Amino acid sequence: MITISIIILAYTQKEGMLHLIESGESTAIIISLLFVALLVFFPVTPFAIVAGIIGSVFGVWTGSIISLCGSVFGSLIMFFVARYGFQQWVQKVLNKYPKAKEYESIFQKNAFLGILLFRIAPVIPAPLLNVLCGVSMIRWPIFFIATLIGKFPSIVIFTFAGSLFASNKLLSVIIYGTYFVIIAIITTIHIQKRKIQM
Repeated sequence: MITISIIILAYTQKEGMLHLIESGESTAIIISLLFVALLVFFPVTPFAIVAGIIGSVFGVWTGSIISLCGSVFGSLIMFFVARYGFQQWVQKVLNKYPKAKEYESIFQKNAFLGILLFRIAPVIPAPLLNVLCGVSMIRWPIFFIATLIGKFPSIVIFTFAGSLFASNKLLSVIIYGTYFVIIAIITTIHIQKRKIQM
């Protein structure tokens, strides 16, 4: 019941929740963790913006830890949901990405390295990666550690950029922009390579 209430709040009161996070009140850390975890399932606000807000409120390192814990927690929940229940929902997600099965061979060769690389350079959507790993034979500790390490660089970048926004908006925007350009280039190269291989 509490989870359902939080989900409803995430959709209907996201501005209020973001305002509460920005306030830095005693409950802000818990709200931040839950809100970031919910973004894994329900991306009502871009993660980069939320991580940036958390960074501006709590500082780079505390903000990074909060965002990382929330994101990994949400990813683990999605992993276990895919593995142990809601099979129709899982199939619905996979049907949106018919080529998703092609990536299973990468995980079979080296699950840890495959997850790590896809977290660092998200050439496939994070929710899809969570679901694919959940329905595969990958053990959850491998998924957890690779996700924890792989998510860390981007979260630090988003948090750092957000922490600078109040004092140096231009530099903050440049950091965000540079990151997304690099990811776009990596994704394009990856797609082109797969087309050539096919």
